[in-house]
Amino acid sequence: MSIELRRGTVVETIRLTPGMVRVVFGGRELRGFPGTGVGDEYLRLHFPVPGTGEFVLPVDNPEGRGWSYPEGSTPSPCQPYTVRRLDAARGEMTIDFVVHEGGVASEWARAARPGDQLFVGGPRGLYEPPADTVWHLFAADATGLPALGRLVEQLPAHARAHAIVEVAHESHAQRIDAAADVTFTWLYGSGNGVAPSLLPEAVRGLPLPKGPGYVWAAGESTMLRGIRRHLRHGLGLPGHRYKIIGYWTHRAEEWQARYDALDEEVRARLDSVWESGRDEEEIRDEVERTLERAGL
Repeated sequence: MSIELRRGTVVETIRLTPGMVRVVFGGRELRGFPGTGVGDEYLRLHFPVPGTGEFVLPVDNPEGRGWSYPEGSTPSPCQPYTVRRLDAARGEMTIDFVVHEGGVASEWARAARPGDQLFVGGPRGLYEPPADTVWHLFAADATGLPALGRLVEQLPAHARAHAIVEVAHESHAQRIDAAADVTFTWLYGSGNGVAPSLLPEAVRGLPLPKGPGYVWAAGESTMLRGIRRHLRHGLGLPGHRYKIIGYWTHRAEEWQARYDALDEEVRARLDSVWESGRDEEEIRDEVERTLERAGL
């Protein structure tokens, strides 16, 4: 598959809350951008190389499979982000960035000014409720809030939904308008790297409506295991009735170091599970059990 990157130029920045900054991009190359229309669609942002401000972008491999960077180069940092709004006809794209200390994307967004640029590519959406869905449950920490906001805004007027959002402070809450019948529960001062998350407990304690529904949850990867376990094993929901998406990992460098230090037997077990060809949810069950036994 060929890689197609488009240049986006900062038109406006808005500090939505102390914890989030909105960046609106425009430019000729964003006109006609092939968005998916799915509320949680994300794409890859390619940032300037720190220290140089230059872009070193991936190119298609001559063999026609995948892509690579010029030999000996320092690639532009690349991270996936949710598209909060897209107006392809006008060539405008809105992306909300969580504000935190460190991190290429957060630092770039906080300093962004009109005229600054980056490159975008590869839109993909994951939210896929069955046609017979009569209720929706959304759950997210701050990183999932942009996608949750767009998903809620795009619900049809006849839809019913409840959203549970966990943010670091009450001042980080946002107003989200919707045509549908949507209620909100806000959790303050937990999760998001500041304290243990209360999101799994909140989901477990919520009585679900009758009839077929759909649950969408996004945020810190290890926290989400508890939500998925409740949905799959506690409630017995089939995999097509929920979507669980890990956006980040708490203390990621430490987690990665411990993962890299796993003994060969555990690594081999994980590889065999991934390659087993079993049902995707069964694979995820086994992978999560193996990681948790290893302290991950």
